Amino acid sequence: MRRFWWLAALWALVLGACVQNGSEGPVVGVSLLTRQDAFYRELERGLKEEAAKQKLTVRLDAGEFDLARQQGQLENYAVQKVAAIVVCPTDSQGIGPAIARANQADIPVFTADIRAREGTVVSHIASDNIAGGRLAGEYIAKRLNGQGQVAIIDQPYIQSVIERVRGFEEALKPYPNIRVVARLTGDGVRDRSLKAAEDLLQSQRKLDAVFAINDESAFGVVSAIEAAGRKGIFVVGYDASEEARKLIAGGKSPLQADIAQDPYRIGQETIRAVAAHLAGQPVEPVIPVPVRLVDKAALGNETLTPAP
Repeated sequence: MRRFWWLAALWALVLGACVQNGSEGPVVGVSLLTRQDAFYRELERGLKEEAAKQKLTVRLDAGEFDLARQQGQLENYAVQKVAAIVVCPTDSQGIGPAIARANQADIPVFTADIRAREGTVVSHIASDNIAGGRLAGEYIAKRLNGQGQVAIIDQPYIQSVIERVRGFEEALKPYPNIRVVARLTGDGVRDRSLKAAEDLLQSQRKLDAVFAINDESAFGVVSAIEAAGRKGIFVVGYDASEEARKLIAGGKSPLQADIAQDPYRIGQETIRAVAAHLAGQPVEPVIPVPVRLVDKAALGNETLTPAP
């Protein structure tokens, strides 16, 4: 087993050398949460386009919700001695040891979109998720006239989601007649959120609204509501992807509003922070990217594809 480990390390060094030799500048290792979600594809576009402007080369991977896989990616970056690492953690707590190993190798680490709870990070670049959660909560409270039963489709091991839910619950505190009757985990993906929503609808015969912590979760909830033929339940999502915007603009889907992030800008700001740090310039420890609520009225004058 030890021999195979050294072979893997040697191969990583060879790959790193190849990337370095073919680059225009320092190599940045990037491990996304996933490349299957439109949000992260747009974030990736922002990373790549800004890296080209900054004369940086991005070596991009994705954890695909697998902590061990992402840990291995960060360890490979450390072996390759990349100039910096950017990670969107699959697990905010679990990624800590891999970040710590990069720290020991004197490689600066940046987090994008999702915060890490352990390890030293130069800067965290993300949407203002507490503010986004508040916007969702305020929208639901207004739609319900301060009274009703609400559920949350959660992903409680992701720090950005924890912040969204915190903001959401804070927004509902002034409304004692709005009750959060269920909080189920959909793991941030459509099929599991669909199953969670099916369980929710079976257990809650009276339900008025659902806050889904991202659009993939929202799509799963919408499918469950439509399949069950339940009327009078509306959904608020988070991401405002093109698919979500189309549903909201159509006006007939249970998905009635969404919190719009700017993943392209998150990618841009992340690379700008990396470039500044590598140039010896100071970088803010947290760089928030504004969010906003979109509903059918707000989308009236917008194009469906977000502009960079």
